[in-house]
Amino acid sequence: MTCLVASVLLLILFFMCISVVQHFDTLNLLDSRSVMGDLGWVAYPKNGWEEIGEVDEDYAPIHTYQVCRVMEQNQNNWLHTNWILTEGAQRVYIELKFTLRDCNSLPGGVGTCKETFNMYYYETDEEDRAMKESRYIKVDTIAADESFTELDLGDRVMKLNTEVRDLGPLSRKGFYLAFQDLGACIALVSVRVFYKRCPFLVKSLAEFPDTIPGSEASQLVEVVGHCINNSMPLYEPPRMHCSADGEWLVPIGKCVCKPGFEEMSGYCQVCKVGFYRSQLESSACSKCPPHSVARQTGATSCSCEDEYHKIDSDPPNMACTRPPSAPRNAISNVNETSVFLEWSIPMETGGRKDVRYNILCSRVLPDGRGLEECGPNVRFLPRRVGLSNTSVMVADLQSHTNYSFLLEAVNGVSEMAKDYTKQYVTLNVTTNQAAPSPVSVVRKGYTGKSSIGLSWAEPDRPNGIILEYEIKYFEKEQDSSYTIIKSKETEMVVEGLKASSVYIFQVRARTSAGYGAFSRRFEFQTSPYLTATSERAQASIIAVAITLALVLLAVVAGFLLSGRSCCNHIHVYLVRCGYSKAKQDPEEEKMHFHNGHIKFPGVRTYIDPLTYEDPNQAVHEFAQEIDVSFISIERIIGAGEFGEVCCGPLRLPGKREIQVAIKTLKAGYTEQQRRDFLWEASIMGQFNHPNIIRLEGVVTKSKPVMIITEYMENGSLDTFLKKNDGQFTVIQLVGMLRGIASGMRYLSDMGYVHRDLAARNILVNSNLVCKVSDFGLSRVLEDDAEAAYTTRGGKIPIRWTAPEAIAYRKFTSASDVWSYGIVMWEVMSYGERPYWEMSNQDVIKAVEENYRLPGPMDCPEALYHLMMDCWQRERTNRPKFDEIVCLLDKLIRNPSSLKKLVNSSHRVSNLLVEHASAEGDCSARTKSVGEWLDSIKMGRYTELFVEGGYSSLEMVTQMTSEDLRRVGVNLAGHQKKIITSIQEMRVHMNNTNSPINI
Repeated sequence: MTCLVASVLLLILFFMCISVVQHFDTLNLLDSRSVMGDLGWVAYPKNGWEEIGEVDEDYAPIHTYQVCRVMEQNQNNWLHTNWILTEGAQRVYIELKFTLRDCNSLPGGVGTCKETFNMYYYETDEEDRAMKESRYIKVDTIAADESFTELDLGDRVMKLNTEVRDLGPLSRKGFYLAFQDLGACIALVSVRVFYKRCPFLVKSLAEFPDTIPGSEASQLVEVVGHCINNSMPLYEPPRMHCSADGEWLVPIGKCVCKPGFEEMSGYCQVCKVGFYRSQLESSACSKCPPHSVARQTGATSCSCEDEYHKIDSDPPNMACTRPPSAPRNAISNVNETSVFLEWSIPMETGGRKDVRYNILCSRVLPDGRGLEECGPNVRFLPRRVGLSNTSVMVADLQSHTNYSFLLEAVNGVSEMAKDYTKQYVTLNVTTNQAAPSPVSVVRKGYTGKSSIGLSWAEPDRPNGIILEYEIKYFEKEQDSSYTIIKSKETEMVVEGLKASSVYIFQVRARTSAGYGAFSRRFEFQTSPYLTATSERAQASIIAVAITLALVLLAVVAGFLLSGRSCCNHIHVYLVRCGYSKAKQDPEEEKMHFHNGHIKFPGVRTYIDPLTYEDPNQAVHEFAQEIDVSFISIERIIGAGEFGEVCCGPLRLPGKREIQVAIKTLKAGYTEQQRRDFLWEASIMGQFNHPNIIRLEGVVTKSKPVMIITEYMENGSLDTFLKKNDGQFTVIQLVGMLRGIASGMRYLSDMGYVHRDLAARNILVNSNLVCKVSDFGLSRVLEDDAEAAYTTRGGKIPIRWTAPEAIAYRKFTSASDVWSYGIVMWEVMSYGERPYWEMSNQDVIKAVEENYRLPGPMDCPEALYHLMMDCWQRERTNRPKFDEIVCLLDKLIRNPSSLKKLVNSSHRVSNLLVEHASAEGDCSARTKSVGEWLDSIKMGRYTELFVEGGYSSLEMVTQMTSEDLRRVGVNLAGHQKKIITSIQEMRVHMNNTNSPINI
């Protein structure tokens, strides 16, 4: 026995120099090696476990427990630790370091020798020294991987065992550990009890506190971060998820520096004097624009200098401006009683582009008695105030009259300039002699069998003294023969007419300047036999009847106009004007006009650039013009529909240099191509969301024309996934899908329908953030000719498009949801082509017959159910994007819901199906090994399979993981993909009792 104890002690001393590994994401509740004095654990019976105190090479005390009563029968030796506080942890880990003697190396005749021992625990809310074995719950039986012998002692070979077990979920304040020996020769070198935690973290200007994981190994604990250092949340509070392994996962949201601060080296630095920052979307402080100043640090805006101003709608980076000077080079051209005025823009526009012109018209009174403002009868074409053009036509003036016109230039800040003296240019003109205007009203009076009485009003503009009137008349349908009579009065009776005949009458006036134009035609009929009195009575009755009919018609029309049909017409008009809104708004009837577009207060809506008369105006309203000298093109990264796609740095004055993507318009373009190219910028510039590609600006004033966007390092999502097949966790893939859904929710809320949502149109940055892109008018849908199914009105990407959009071109947010379901399938299959090699016509037919894509390999069932919901035939049954975002958030918070995968036996394997040819040939043929490997994108291994003797699919179905490694498939992800395919082939053979055909 003494020999056995000595051998154990020898090994204990040998291991005393081993240092304790530091775990930066763990917190110790107990470490027996760190206790300076006796451990004070309780052994029962007392002659069982024995505490051995030694010192290591640094003379630090080491406490171990050993027991080696192998020479005796029926051993039951217990060792109880002190009470261990959990400190709030719901799951803890126990690390044991021990040595154990090999029973075969012991001398013969020993008792019942064991090579294991048991570990127990007992939870309690307070210290309880009563050692009742019945209270303890067994954790595990601990066995040694390495045991030592007498020979090991002589060779001084280290055979220290380390075992780790976990306890949970724990619900009490503390617990005891107990070790039971049933007859082993064992020494406990150290016992360490610890729990894992997600350590304090500062990320994206948000701090996340030390967080203890949940009780379940698969549970993620959501933690809301706290914005620090003068920062605030962007769109939503920052969140992280603490895993059971003490790792922070799935960041959502972030903090950005408050206005007046900029982010530098992970901290918010106050803007210096002369700089400002007002928008959360910009990252750096900007230098105050011209004619403005920030006199203190931390400015959120810059104050204008004296005599300079800004209006509320001016962007913060716009220079302060002032009113313009007077128009220049004003000239007039008189044409009888009309005047055409024309002028040049002011020498000084005040630094603004919104210069408008107003006209003040005055008539010079006779004998120099002053000026009189022109009356309402004078017409200004197109209008008198707010002119954007530098010309106007003034019509319907009086003849032989002096007029004075004052031309004023104004801009957006003219009303704000208190001391501003208006700058006019004056034009004095005299109108010419002019003929009178046409007579506008001719009335019928007395009507006889052969005569008609007429009366008329003076012309609205006689332009002099009326000398006489000329009446022209003729029998209807005989205008080649007419009669003219004259009158100095405004009434007369025309005699010598036929009874019961219809006549056409026209009247014109004459002054010294000549005759005016004839009035429009008036049609009157003579009476057959009636007397004048009877005729007048009948005329009165008819007049009363007509009046009543008109009143009734007005009432009916008013009722109809107030009804639903009128509302429908208004709705159609609003849609044509570029207004779109998913839900009714209480403010819908309060319309405002802005650049010809109807907008509703409080609702941000997408405006179709096609509603602008000049598409260039839309580009410059929604996109910032960038000077080409601020851009450097470093390399070409691709080719677009209109030209090359490049990247390089953008250096804007007062801002930090950033990397951008640059789309260029190739030389030799037409004006229509230029408009189509800039169309995307007009759309993109209206969006502002972290999951929508950000427009930096455009270059239109030099060549080549460019669109500048943020640079996405990882390119398109489909290509990125193909390059990294099988390299991401399910949580990471769901995080990507959540970002895409969040961006589409934003577009849907703005009333924008994407129409071409696909993985190829999603861009990925270096942080795996996915952003929706491709808002162009003309899209290159795919490389091959089969890419789009052409219908009346344009091309449609069939594989991604909802049935109603294919059949009736009904594009809505619901059709975008269908496309989102296809994108989900692309992501979970790592960029595989939807519907594989099926033709477009086959896809249309299959979807119409309720065929849906099968769940991708290793796809969680919850995600596949969401895909199927997105592919509901009735678009009203599909989920909204805000519902999709909510569901994905729930899945991220509860990863265990993603563990259940789609049952492979119920999946229709695309590996076993090949569709008929264009001629309709449905005959089957056997697929080769090479074709099978190509179909699952593992064609690189074809030669290895053939060299390994696997020349048919029947032989392949017998392969195991070991066989794959033997032929040279060493990557775990590729092994998993091939094995899953082999399993599906086996299922197919068992279900169909046939060889593997296609």
